[in-house]
Amino acid sequence: MSGCKSPADSPFRQKRGSSGLLRFQPQKILVVLLLLSLGCALGCSNLRDPPASVPGQRAFTDEAGRLVHVPPRIERLVSLAPNLTETVYAIGAGQRLVGNTTYCDYPEEAKHVAKVGDTLQPSVERILALRPQLILISTASQLEAFTQQLNDQNISVYVTDPRDLEGVYRSILNLGQLLNQEKEAMALTATLRLRTEAVERAVANRQPVKLFYQLSAEPLYTAGRDAFVTDIIRRAGGKSVTAEVPGAWPKYSAESALASQAEAIILPTGGSMGEANAAVAGPLRLSPAFTNGKIYKINDDHLTRPGPRAVEGLEALARALHPEAFNK
Repeated sequence: MSGCKSPADSPFRQKRGSSGLLRFQPQKILVVLLLLSLGCALGCSNLRDPPASVPGQRAFTDEAGRLVHVPPRIERLVSLAPNLTETVYAIGAGQRLVGNTTYCDYPEEAKHVAKVGDTLQPSVERILALRPQLILISTASQLEAFTQQLNDQNISVYVTDPRDLEGVYRSILNLGQLLNQEKEAMALTATLRLRTEAVERAVANRQPVKLFYQLSAEPLYTAGRDAFVTDIIRRAGGKSVTAEVPGAWPKYSAESALASQAEAIILPTGGSMGEANAAVAGPLRLSPAFTNGKIYKINDDHLTRPGPRAVEGLEALARALHPEAFNK
């Protein structure tokens, strides 16, 4: 997803309607959808030019195709996305993180880093006060308004764009080079690839399970063609019934959900958003998945944050869909 708030502040806090069914607050659904779309908007953005090069700086091309200049060694950086915060710690550079967002809650150390606001509306003043040499973001479109201010202060901005697992591996390696942690990044990527390949081998000859990914129950949102998790589902031996629906997180009609005849339902829940998405949507209660009890709750952070823990989401999803493939 980029990421969600703590359970107490979750955008998916539940309300009960007159029918007794769990309801979700539409305005907060919008916030989560915007957060989850952070990696899908690069094609529409036009970041301003990065700071001019000076002798001794290193030059990199970020994942938005921008030329970025950074010092020989970066000692102070700010992350504006939970998946990037997780990656920085995973490659051993967490001690250089001087700022992150209120959504950055993993690992535990990330909770104690200075907060610069949320992912959508970070505070320029707080960022500047931390004197970072580099800012990591997972999309450009929300941040265009203050990019020039950062450039004027000679603070470099590096954009990542992981839209699938291959994109996650690429981002890890890129950040490893950027932060002089190449060996650590290569080792982490190699381990994640081995785990991914083990899952793909285990489910290779299994019939894909037709599933519905329920992002929220009311209103009903799901994962579309551009969602990061659609790649996870495919690799885990599933077949998302909404894989060809345009967009990343489309709103879905009750009629279409009923017609999908899903064989399994995935409820991303239990992570940062707590148990807010723990109930199956009404239309899906007439599906074969509900009738046969094929309802699987998986940590939402592992399915929607395109970072190192996405492989844990892949493993959990594959074991849920094809338990027989792992009981050997």
